[in-house]
Amino acid sequence: MKRYVILISVVFILFGCAASKKVTQAEINYLDTLIKSKSFTIDSEWAEPQVTNAIMQIANAGMLPVGSNAGSINLVGNSNFFKMKKDTVAAYLPYFGERHMGGSYGGRNTGIEFEGIPEELTISEGKENSYRIRFRISDKNTPTEAYTVLVQVFPSLSSTIYINSSQKNSIRYRGKVIKTSEEK
Repeated sequence: MKRYVILISVVFILFGCAASKKVTQAEINYLDTLIKSKSFTIDSEWAEPQVTNAIMQIANAGMLPVGSNAGSINLVGNSNFFKMKKDTVAAYLPYFGERHMGGSYGGRNTGIEFEGIPEELTISEGKENSYRIRFRISDKNTPTEAYTVLVQVFPSLSSTIYINSSQKNSIRYRGKVIKTSEEK
């Protein structure tokens, strides 16, 4: 019986290792070209806010979209984007979390929205053939609010966007990269 357990364990380990996707050179080259062109869009599929007592209360009240929980909110069907076109970045991302200061009563602009030429823009190669894009930029509707943004893009064209705000809790978004056509 002990031999069967060991044999089954070894088989699962081998299949588990074989199932991990290898990155091809074509994927790496495509990502290099995409990042160097500075012309792409990210469509976020998940928002991952900091889990606080307030977010837990909202989740427990059943106010989050289907399939979501306090730490991972489904954005499919929600309008959102992050675009980079040459030296300009723009984004509209729904925000889930706590605001510490600023804002207005009854305001409609509750998401993260920016557009313009970022400050301190750096693009560097990360681990596992990924790229890291860092910059600072002000909110489009509330210029007193500043964001520090880190975008990670992987050869599988998956992405992670980390946003730290001067007035809100930080949040992370996960999504997919799409090449932006030059006509747009």
